[in-house]
Amino acid sequence: MRHIDKAFLEISNICNLKCSFCHGTKRVKRSLTMEEFELLTDRLAGQVTYLYFHLMGEPFLHPLLGQFVKRAWEKGFRPMLTTNGSLLGKCGDTVLESLPYKISISLHAPAANPAFADPAYLEHCIAFARDVAERGCIVALRLWNLGGEGEGENQIMLKKLRAAFPGEWGEVRGGSSLRLAPKLFLEWGKHFDWPDPDAPAADADTPIFCYGLRDQIGVLVDGTVVPCCLDADGNLALGNLFNIPLQEILKNLRAKAIYEGFTARRAVEALYRRCGYAKRFEK
Repeated sequence: MRHIDKAFLEISNICNLKCSFCHGTKRVKRSLTMEEFELLTDRLAGQVTYLYFHLMGEPFLHPLLGQFVKRAWEKGFRPMLTTNGSLLGKCGDTVLESLPYKISISLHAPAANPAFADPAYLEHCIAFARDVAERGCIVALRLWNLGGEGEGENQIMLKKLRAAFPGEWGEVRGGSSLRLAPKLFLEWGKHFDWPDPDAPAADADTPIFCYGLRDQIGVLVDGTVVPCCLDADGNLALGNLFNIPLQEILKNLRAKAIYEGFTARRAVEALYRRCGYAKRFEK
């Protein structure tokens, strides 16, 4: 039985923001019920270590988020949350009774969405991050926009973060992180273009690699299994976890072809030649 390090379980594909850096999705909007969450996590249990409550959508919009985190721990997962942070001042306490293993807060910059320019936004994010980190949860404050439209505005965020967390600050580099406090980090990352069927394609002979199906899978809110966390519209559907066991899905012909193709640094699916994130693995 093949073990998967990370599964991105989309508990909802509904978001309260529309950010310029996000691909968005054309799929029907819906959220998992408790019964659906129980079934999908039962089918992932023992085969996945880190369970991310995100692919598209904002997890803090889900009224059952706290219960989902608790059940994930009980089933042996390490639950992980990624949030835009805009709701932490209103409903951040929904996860405080049963904290996840890690929470990532995507700060980015005001250029991405006016919500990030609200002075109260960063204040709520910092207060929440301090609180949960002191309780033992790992927190990552993300600025994943180096080289993108909002990089020039990062100084606004960084000035406030330096005031909140005085200390020795290092150089901003893509893929690096800085420890601000125990369990609390600032992560920098390079801007990337999401895979899109309409995007320009790399040449057919361009070496392409991805960790999809190697250390991660995605499970969309309707149960569709996809190779990675960036397949926003389920273009590379491999099967439905509501109906088919995970190991059976991973062994089907399409999944095997994708996996073996990446082993040989080949993109057997056209979408991967249109993925900006995959470019960072080129050698």
